[in-house]
Amino acid sequence: MKKIALLLAALMALTLLAGCGGQPAKPAEQAKSKVLNVGTDAGFAPFEFQDEVSKKYVGFDIDLMEAVGKQMGYEVKIQSMGFDGLIPALEAGNIDALISGMTITPERAKKVNFSKPYYKSGLSIVVKMDNNNIKDFKALEGKKLAVQIGTTGAMEAKKVKDATVREFNTAPEAFMELKAGGVDAVVNDLPVNEYYIAKAGAKDAKVVGEPLNSEEYGIATAKKNTELIEKINKALDELKKNGEYEKIYVKWFGKKP
Repeated sequence: MKKIALLLAALMALTLLAGCGGQPAKPAEQAKSKVLNVGTDAGFAPFEFQDEVSKKYVGFDIDLMEAVGKQMGYEVKIQSMGFDGLIPALEAGNIDALISGMTITPERAKKVNFSKPYYKSGLSIVVKMDNNNIKDFKALEGKKLAVQIGTTGAMEAKKVKDATVREFNTAPEAFMELKAGGVDAVVNDLPVNEYYIAKAGAKDAKVVGEPLNSEEYGIATAKKNTELIEKINKALDELKKNGEYEKIYVKWFGKKP
């Protein structure tokens, strides 16, 4: 009788499988992780640059963006590209957001949505240590200037009377040209200039004059993506409340914001 009962149970199981198409039920699909593709120009230390040893993208902007993504529940993937190609890449949908020490300007705001400002900066001048002729922006008239293409430094340099402006893809290239004697000065954001001198050229170069103006950096999204910029703003607010923003700031600038 036990054998008959076992045989009947086996037949019933086979019948049930046949009724289900002979295939076991598939497990529920795992929810796809949310990914935020972020563009940057990784040649703008200390905000974004490539570590020489690990080859990873590091910097204040990178740490901040990863913290923003974590706060939002997103995995952040960084893509490096030329600074002047960042907004076009955003408009084409190749990236979801960008962070690259980008100054919030009315002209750029026509093309993208900017987050709340996350950093205040200003333009400054770097000259060789033995240069005592250039002491302010007025003294740049008629001089040879190096800038990073697409930046506010490039925009301001082009306004200098009779100046010859040479544009480079990255800030390090502009500094190398100064060191080689190809230009008289570099015009770029103050923290970038200070970082260069502290890390590479303390004996060869110096920052001169007062910052030209006050600039604010923002994270950007495509103009139509208002939902994402709202989430980013909310995340920035939370990071400032919970102290994470301050930790990142102190890590890269050695002082509190």
